[in-house]
Amino acid sequence: MQDQAASVAATGPGTELLDSAVTHVLRETGASTAMLYLKPEDDVLQLAVLAGVPGQLAAPWVRVPLTAPIPVSDAVRLRCLIWLGSQEELARRYPRPALILPYQFALAAAPIRAGGSDLGGLVLLWPGSHSTELSSGERASMVGACHGIGMLLQQAEGSGFRIMPGPQPRVVFPPAPPPPDPAEAAEAVRFVERLPGGSCALALDGSVTYISPAALDLLGTTAGEVLGTLPWVSLPWLNDPSVEDHYRAAVIGRQQTSFTVERPHDRWLAFHLFPDATGISVRIQPTSRPASIDAPPPQLLPASDVPGRTTALYHLMHLAATLTEAVGTQDVIGLAADQLMPAFRVHTLIVMMSVEGRLRIDGRRGSHPHLMDRFDGEPLTSATPAAHVLTTGVPDFYPTFRDLERAYPSMGLREAVSACAFLPLVVSGHAVGSLVLAYDRPHDFEAEERALLTSIAGLLAQALDRARLYDTKERLAHSLQAHLLPQTLPSIAGLDVAARYLPSTRGMGIGGDFYDLIRLDDSTAAAAIGDVQGHNENAAALMGQVRTAVHASAGAPPDEVLARTNRLLTDLDPDLFTSCLYIHLDLTGHTALMATAGHPPPLLRQPDGQTEVLDLPPGLLLGIDPASRYPTKSVPLPPGSALALFTDGLVEAPGVAFDDATAELAAHFALALEQDMESVADALVRYAKQATPGTDDIALLLLNALPPTR
Repeated sequence: MQDQAASVAATGPGTELLDSAVTHVLRETGASTAMLYLKPEDDVLQLAVLAGVPGQLAAPWVRVPLTAPIPVSDAVRLRCLIWLGSQEELARRYPRPALILPYQFALAAAPIRAGGSDLGGLVLLWPGSHSTELSSGERASMVGACHGIGMLLQQAEGSGFRIMPGPQPRVVFPPAPPPPDPAEAAEAVRFVERLPGGSCALALDGSVTYISPAALDLLGTTAGEVLGTLPWVSLPWLNDPSVEDHYRAAVIGRQQTSFTVERPHDRWLAFHLFPDATGISVRIQPTSRPASIDAPPPQLLPASDVPGRTTALYHLMHLAATLTEAVGTQDVIGLAADQLMPAFRVHTLIVMMSVEGRLRIDGRRGSHPHLMDRFDGEPLTSATPAAHVLTTGVPDFYPTFRDLERAYPSMGLREAVSACAFLPLVVSGHAVGSLVLAYDRPHDFEAEERALLTSIAGLLAQALDRARLYDTKERLAHSLQAHLLPQTLPSIAGLDVAARYLPSTRGMGIGGDFYDLIRLDDSTAAAAIGDVQGHNENAAALMGQVRTAVHASAGAPPDEVLARTNRLLTDLDPDLFTSCLYIHLDLTGHTALMATAGHPPPLLRQPDGQTEVLDLPPGLLLGIDPASRYPTKSVPLPPGSALALFTDGLVEAPGVAFDDATAELAAHFALALEQDMESVADALVRYAKQATPGTDDIALLLLNALPPTR
């Protein structure tokens, strides 16, 4: 079959070692489909092994960002099993995959881990007839399979042989049944031919593997014309979106489905599909015109090797849904490449934009990423196809290298290109760039495929236009944020310090979290951290005012610093609340005097590694009551001890109590006893990025009281 050949060609190193594990978990759980993902990079999951569905149905999910709002990414990132017992639950929790896969099935996704590392994820699908609950046996089998696969991956890497996914997933097929003896085969054929109507068999990829004489008569064709083909390709009157959609529903949902189609001229046929793990049995029977016909039959289309209309709509819908989640330019290019390249067998994708009258490469992906480097910076008047489609707005398609060489003799791409397409990226009627698609073999661009690729380029252009605006705002926001926060921390004898700030992934990428360290004299210093409500320019502006007020009052007792700042904020009446923690450090007396205005308490790690969340007397948020008082607490700070001041974005996680998350952060702080503060800050931020969804700002300030030097 086509998928088998593709699987052999695209296999990643060692992925065949995972075949038996995938087959075993399908058998143990009764699932119909398995998708095993590996984690070749920190922020990406790639489909390594696929079983139960053909490769083309999994094309949009071959490579997915770890942050993508889909079940397997969440399962790996949150390190938990995710169960979706119905299409309704899938639509509620994950609208993007539900839009692309509107079929009845149940789904479970679980992480694959070993030795404390995230190695990948496993997705299982059950037919729509499955209970809405995952049984304890199914859960145990899936968790056990993930554990076993994780141990296998860890052992392989420990032996110097890391199992890596190939560019396309390895497709595992069910074992073929033993062939019948000739007498049994002849009797089976006679049995089929005695049935009323016609019969045929489809492989999981939709290609016809058997067709009875009665079916050939009903379809008005010959065996040579349909065997080995997709019926909606070889029979133009079946090239209707509903036909391919019923095929998808049968393969993915593993449930019987039926539909009625008109064969020219006014001859109606009923198709009944009966799927299982090996393929689809189809019964074809003559029938009468349906009771209500609201629209005329679709116009006949010529047979074509390009994707059918349902496949085209499938890819367009998936790309459109995916691009709505992209924010920056590189996000857009990366997501588009992840969708387009496996779906259309593209080997190199390059995006070139118009910048000040010249071509500039904005992004690239594939086997020849530097394909167009020699044209980077070329003027738009240059004799290159990328410049030509940008200035004219008309796409160019070159089915062979000879076609490209004939049009542009000086291109010099013989080593890398066998066919290519240059598509204009058009926004509001104006071309702003070019999309370059290169293939490693000659490729016939038929009319339907040209229209589809042009539509996809239009979607990409709109997304890039939004992304470039976002990038501009993001640069301005980061510049503003950088100027409001300390450029450097002061060097203070006896104190090792480190600070980190991560902007929110929601809104403008600018917010109200702040920190400060102020040298008062040779033996005293002040530290502050706070959080202004909001993620916009107003929050950032108020944050700057609060930091200035704290800085101006530094040196006074902590209760007085907070009281003065509070009176200033109530006079300003900004309609935004602010939390703040202020600490006066006496490095000679080894004490820390602190007060809080509704801010999370700091962590204190003793020299022996024992770590606690300090219990501070509460204080009201700043900007509410001008008469608020802020009681203080003195804490011993012996040499070798350390304080961690943080904002709530470091510990807030969905479904996790704040106190539990803070205790988990304290445990990570305790484990980093022997590290310098810069390394500790990096470790805590890495932990936070894994444990939290990244929708809030994060500020972190670490203070380590150094032992005296001898």
